[in-house]
Amino acid sequence: MLSFLLTWVVAAVSLVITANIVPGITVVSFPAAMLAAVAIGFVNAVVRPILTLLTLPLSILSLGLFLFVVNAISLSLASWLADVFSIGFAVNGFWPALFGSIVLSFVSGLIGRFVNADRSLDM
Repeated sequence: MLSFLLTWVVAAVSLVITANIVPGITVVSFPAAMLAAVAIGFVNAVVRPILTLLTLPLSILSLGLFLFVVNAISLSLASWLADVFSIGFAVNGFWPALFGSIVLSFVSGLIGRFVNADRSLDM
């Protein structure tokens, strides 16, 4: 349970950092980022595998580069879902979604690496 909560907080912090770096992505507050992280997690768990499977021929032809577009679509879909539930997270356009998905992956991986390094020292 602690690992799940830690992953959730890392995702929310990564989202706030990404919103500060990429123009066109807005997060109103940290609680909004926590809820947006849930929306992104839901889209990544349910919709993204279907999108990846449906766009597999394009991904193969582009040597995997089309997966960046799939990530941007997933982030835009999470933004739409957040708008439906009035969460306070918005992505304004394709380019912010594309750059935001790249930055979000990088920041999330970087923070996750530091968090996992700290946890491995405790054991």
